[in-house]
Amino acid sequence: MVHRKPGIGTQIHPNTIRQLFFLSVLIFLGGIIFKELYFMVSAFLGSVALYVILLYPMKYLMVVKRWWPSLAALFLMVVSLVIMVIPIAYMVGVAVEKLTPLLENPELLRHIIDEIHQYLLTNFGIDILNTENIEKINGQVLPMAQSTLGGTVSAIANIFFTYLILYFMLVQTRELQRWLRKNLPLKSGNVTTVIRDIRGLVYSNALGIPIVALIQGLAATLGYWIFGVDEYILMGVLTAISSVLPIIGTLAVYLPLAIYQFAVGESWEGIGVGLWGFIVIGAVDNIARFLVQKKLADVHPLITLFGVVIGINMFGFIGVIFGPLLLSVFLILTRIYGDEFGKSNANHPEQLD
Repeated sequence: MVHRKPGIGTQIHPNTIRQLFFLSVLIFLGGIIFKELYFMVSAFLGSVALYVILLYPMKYLMVVKRWWPSLAALFLMVVSLVIMVIPIAYMVGVAVEKLTPLLENPELLRHIIDEIHQYLLTNFGIDILNTENIEKINGQVLPMAQSTLGGTVSAIANIFFTYLILYFMLVQTRELQRWLRKNLPLKSGNVTTVIRDIRGLVYSNALGIPIVALIQGLAATLGYWIFGVDEYILMGVLTAISSVLPIIGTLAVYLPLAIYQFAVGESWEGIGVGLWGFIVIGAVDNIARFLVQKKLADVHPLITLFGVVIGINMFGFIGVIFGPLLLSVFLILTRIYGDEFGKSNANHPEQLD
């Protein structure tokens, strides 16, 4: 919008100057704050996810049972810590403890790969794990794995901040919801859409992914124990983690493990691990995902794939959950932006002048 005065030419309206100055200051201060508090992004996302999950139980305790908000919040935080956070922390601890020596001493991992390579080359003529390909894999996978384990340590440290933020969100839940509806710069209908879609995505990512992963990990651990795998708990944890990978999924763990059993001369164990993976773990995967997706939002596999890569690079292991959530929220906001501005601008082209 411009302000024209005869004989003077075109001038920027003073209100526009004040608005640009105000926005510049906000962006500058916001950038400084974000830079200094970036390490707490995962804690904030974790508190949002837990808040969405605990919102209805919080309302039930406050409205129906008439608990004090602070007491209800503390009770739900303890319950969530015991049910969700401690099992995940245990799985992460096992993975970090067992995988750190391999990452610090790649020769151990290279020895295992060499045994698998020799077995495939001798028996099937498959030369996929040659030195050149292994170097390429190491150049891409090892840095991501090291980043994942490093980010995991910081994620565990952020649990305190997650629950600190969560406490105030739960205690002041009414004020928070009023503030969101009042200050989000969207139409009332789009505010409702954003809240509903984000709630569904949080349930799908923060509940659906860990539930499916836990079920598959337990099934895999049982099979690995039955067939004599040395590090059956670690392999079970890795199988649970790999369940978030679209298309490949748990195949990325139990197939190389079965081949390795053959390579070291444990043929029957290799057959058992392979059959258990294809039949039992595969069936558990299909059944668990079907039951979970009936109750929760169905996230597209590509969103999960790209989201996992983004999340791991940003937050470490916990990014497996937050990455797809961030990408999904971005797509939701893109759709809302088109509804808020695209159609109105198309119907009123004079506003673009």
